[in-house]
Amino acid sequence: MKNFTKEEKSWALYDWGSSAYSIIITTAVFPLFYKSAATEAGVSLSDSTAYLGYTIAIFTFILALLGPILGTIADYEGLKKKFFAAFFFIGTAATAMLAFVPSDNWLMLLVCYTFAALGATGANVFYDAFIIDVTTEKRMNTVSSFGYGLGYIGSTIPFIISIAIIVLAQQGILPISTTNASRIAFGITAIWWISFSIPMFRHVHQRYFIEREPNPINQSFKRLGKTIKEIRQYRALFLFLIAYFFYIDGVGTIISMSTAYGTDLGLSSVSLLIVLFATQVVAAPFAILYGRLSERFTGKKMLYVGICVYIIVCIYAFFLETIVDFWILAMLVATSQGGIQALSRSYFGKLVPKENSNEFFGFYNIFGKFAAILGPLLVAVTSQVTGNSSMGVFSLVILFVIGLIILSRVPEPVPHKPVDEIAVE
Repeated sequence: MKNFTKEEKSWALYDWGSSAYSIIITTAVFPLFYKSAATEAGVSLSDSTAYLGYTIAIFTFILALLGPILGTIADYEGLKKKFFAAFFFIGTAATAMLAFVPSDNWLMLLVCYTFAALGATGANVFYDAFIIDVTTEKRMNTVSSFGYGLGYIGSTIPFIISIAIIVLAQQGILPISTTNASRIAFGITAIWWISFSIPMFRHVHQRYFIEREPNPINQSFKRLGKTIKEIRQYRALFLFLIAYFFYIDGVGTIISMSTAYGTDLGLSSVSLLIVLFATQVVAAPFAILYGRLSERFTGKKMLYVGICVYIIVCIYAFFLETIVDFWILAMLVATSQGGIQALSRSYFGKLVPKENSNEFFGFYNIFGKFAAILGPLLVAVTSQVTGNSSMGVFSLVILFVIGLIILSRVPEPVPHKPVDEIAVE
C-alpha cells in the first residue's frame, strides 16, 4: 500500500467494496437463491439457467446502448463522478431490495437483479475511466492489477461472513431459515459496497475533461458521431476492441453462470460456495502477479497467457463430472480471471485520449457488454437444445480463439500525447 498514492488507493478500495457484489450477487449466493426459488416454482434446471442467461443478455444490452452516450456527456467537467454516483445508488439500492423479495417470486428476483446489475456495471464504466485520472500510463498495469487484487481480497470477508451465516442456518445452529440467511447476505453486500466507496467519493476527482459548452447533450451526440466516424483512424484501439469483444465475452459468461452450471451438475450449494471462496483467495495474488509480469513481458503477452488458460478451461469443462473436476476448473479460472480483466483495462487506458476517456471507455463498455449478450445466449440456447450445460460452456472456445487471433494483430501501446489536457488539482 505504501507504493501507491492516496488517489490510487482510494480508487482501488472501490474494487475492494464493489467486488462483494460480484462474488455474492453475480457468482455465488444470488444464483443459488434464484435457482432454488425457480425450482420450487416448478421451473426445470435447464430452463432456469436459460432464463438467467436471457436476463444477463437483457441488462447488458441496455447498458451497452447507454454506455457511449453517457460516457460522451460525462467527459464534460464535473460530470464523471455524478454519473458514477447515479449508477452506484441504483446498484446498491437494488442489491438491498433483493433482501425483501419473496423467495417464491423468481421473476421479481430477476427484475431486481437486472437493476442491481445495471447499477453495478454502469458504475464500473466510469470507475474504469477514472484510472486515467488517478495514475500515470507507466503505472497503469500495476495500479489496475492492484485494484483487481484488492477486490478479490476484500470480497472474501463479506463472502466468509455470508457463507458462515448460510451454513449455520442450514445446520440449525442459527435460529433462521436458509432463505433469510441468504437475504442477510444481500444486505451485507450492500453495506460493504457502500462503506468502502467513501474514499472514492472523497479523494478521486476528474482531472481530465472537456470544458462545458452550450447545449451539452446535443454537442455530446455530435462528438459521439464524430468519434464513430473516426474510430477506425485509431487502428490499435479499434483492433483491440474487436479482440476484446470476443475474449471478454467468454470470461464474463463463465463468471456469471458458473454456479448455475455447477448446480446443473448436481454439486451442493455448500460445495459450490467453498470452491468460490477458494477461487477468490487464489485469484488475488495472481491478479497482482499478472501486473508484475506485464512489466517484464508486456501486457499483451500476459493477455495471451490468460486467453490460453480460458481455452483450456472451456475444453476441460466439457468433461466435468465430479467435485474434484470442478475444483480443478475453478483454480484454473482463478489464475487468470483477474489478470485478464485488469490488463485489458490498463491496455485500453493507454490507447485512449485522456480528455475523452469517458467517451472511449463507453465504447470499451459497449464492446464488452454486447459481447456479454452473445455468450450467455450461446450457453442458454445450446443448453436447451442439447439438454446439456457442458456443451454450452464448450462452445465458448471459439470466442477465445477468435479474440486471440485478432489480439495478435494489435500493436503495443505507445505513450499517448493528448491534444488538450486540462488538469484540476
